[in-house]
Amino acid sequence: MSVEQVSENVNGLHWFKSSYSGSGGGDCVEVAAGPGAVYVRDSKALCDGTMLQIGRDEWATFVALMAV
Repeated sequence: MSVEQVSENVNGLHWFKSSYSGSGGGDCVEVAAGPGAVYVRDSKALCDGTMLQIGRDEWATFVALMAV
């Protein structure tokens, strides 16, 4: 997996789109790392500001499990 920055600095966060996201513009998952958490959002729902906040330890566990 690789990432590319797709959004400007919003709420102090720099958002990145996963290379696994669809290239057709409809299936984009974006991730940003903050000081105490990792944030995940669906690029189709940017206008409502909804995002998932995940603790850094929980994110590390998730990423480790996904790599297996």
